[in-house]
Amino acid sequence: MADTAITVEGARKTYGGKRAAPALDGLGLEVARGTVHGVLGPNGAGKTTLVRILATLLRPDGGRIEVAGHDVLTEARAVRRRIGLLGQHAALDEELGGRQNLELFGRLHRLGARHARVRADELLERFDLTGTGRKPVRAYSGGMRRRLDLAASLITDPEVLFLDEPTTGLDPRGRAEVWASVRSLVGGGTTVLLTTQYLEEADQLAERVSVVDHGRVVADGTPDDLKTLTGGDRIDIVLRDAGHLGAAVALLPLPAAAISVDADRRLISARVTDRMAALSGVVHALEASGIEAADIALRRPTLDEVFLHLTGGDHRTDRTEEAV
Repeated sequence: MADTAITVEGARKTYGGKRAAPALDGLGLEVARGTVHGVLGPNGAGKTTLVRILATLLRPDGGRIEVAGHDVLTEARAVRRRIGLLGQHAALDEELGGRQNLELFGRLHRLGARHARVRADELLERFDLTGTGRKPVRAYSGGMRRRLDLAASLITDPEVLFLDEPTTGLDPRGRAEVWASVRSLVGGGTTVLLTTQYLEEADQLAERVSVVDHGRVVADGTPDDLKTLTGGDRIDIVLRDAGHLGAAVALLPLPAAAISVDADRRLISARVTDRMAALSGVVHALEASGIEAADIALRRPTLDEVFLHLTGGDHRTDRTEEAV
């Protein structure tokens, strides 16, 4: 379809013999053009295997997989002309400067010398790296290095960009720099497939998110759609006196089955369906009883909670996948 950049139907991949657990077990995925689509999952869920197959670096055992309208098996060369890939580890020459690195990547992609210089200058400006001069990459901050790596992945102006855990190891400032760059790319029409274990990252960047576990997509939707899977909104009440927790639970107009209590934090938390009615009822009940609250807040579930709910908190590591 013209508005679809990536289509995956029934993708399968197994490392090792027939008895080995599959890395991809009939996975399906569809990514709209000009969007960021997040892929979340614990270690070993199949995220990196999926990216390698989409980038034509690994052959699937089965399924139909198309990128930018081309089949990854029968039209691999056409796919490679239309994609960029930013892996988990930087692919830069530490001794060269930013411009030199980008010119080198341009020449490796068969750009002429003049075209490579022009493209390097465009990308340095786009990623706010023009002031680095000839400073070697080894002297860059983590965020600068990752932005340069991202620039290098765009040397051929790809239609589709794969970002495989792009901010692993970065501090909050570096992550924010990369996020701003990704938003700029999508604003220019690039399609981004983002794999990440940072739930906040998917929440910040992705229009849609697919949660992958044991090689399959177990949930798919907007971040807000996925948050409703844990039971909707929550109300959190922090009491000033932990000794009033029992009395507060008994009198609050909240369904008992939905309430959880954390005595150490003096916290009562409950799922609610009508957030404003619940807030009003809690405030009135506490005022009538004379129980004092230090804080009352309404919140949506976080993607962390969605992730744990859908995967059962299973953060296993598939060493076979990691080694490939």
